[in-house]
Amino acid sequence: MGLFDGKKGLILGVANDHSIAWAVAQQIMSEGGECGFSHLPDRPDDERQRNRRRVAKITDDCEQASFLVPMDVSKDEDIKAVMAQAKDKFGTIDFLLHSIAFANLDDLRRDTVETSRDGFKMAMEISVYSLLAVCNAARSIFSENASVLTMTYFGGEKAVPGYNVMGICKAALDASVRYLAYDLGPQGVRVNAVSAGPVKTLAGRGAGVEDMLLLYEKMAPLNRNITHEEVGKSGSFLLSSAANGVTGEILHVDAGYNIMGSPGRLLEGHAS
Repeated sequence: MGLFDGKKGLILGVANDHSIAWAVAQQIMSEGGECGFSHLPDRPDDERQRNRRRVAKITDDCEQASFLVPMDVSKDEDIKAVMAQAKDKFGTIDFLLHSIAFANLDDLRRDTVETSRDGFKMAMEISVYSLLAVCNAARSIFSENASVLTMTYFGGEKAVPGYNVMGICKAALDASVRYLAYDLGPQGVRVNAVSAGPVKTLAGRGAGVEDMLLLYEKMAPLNRNITHEEVGKSGSFLLSSAANGVTGEILHVDAGYNIMGSPGRLLEGHAS
């Protein structure tokens, strides 16, 4: 018997097979869960439908993948359409994974103090407000003891040079987790976040992930980087009934990097 047998839910934010959201979805489906997926809408002039094709390539062969629909989280009508599809297919949902973030590369590459006004608004709307929006839209279809999970990063807790405006977004996202946990608690809905260490993803390319991988390998207590599978297992745990008593929490899956108060072993070989 799988941990997600008979459970149904939404996976929002898969871009390709390297996405953290896909790693979580794989664990859920391997444990018997049924998932509905969203993808970034394709531009009208994109006849190849690249966004849909990338996600369909990995979901089409999965028996536990029920549907794949476009969603632009800056449009309330798109969010409502996804929830309507979930209601039509599942009736109610037991889990919802939000793995969505975006900022203009121009803003990410600037010092934080130089972030543009429009860029800041867009980054906050897509990376933070979207969690509130999808949770609000899903309230009527959450099952009893349903669970919500979002993906955050340590750059929301401490200043991480290069992460810039996205760090501010993650700090706001972390606060949103706590307030949503309070608001949705009486309904039995739990809200948590996984703070993953760096892994190679499409989104990570814009955040200097290669440099972060080298740093984490040297500084983290485990002296290594994490894997997609490790994040997937931790995320699926928080979305499962095994974590029924956990809400409003941020679970760090980063080989222990977040506990360090000094460079640790990174200094070995550099002593004068």
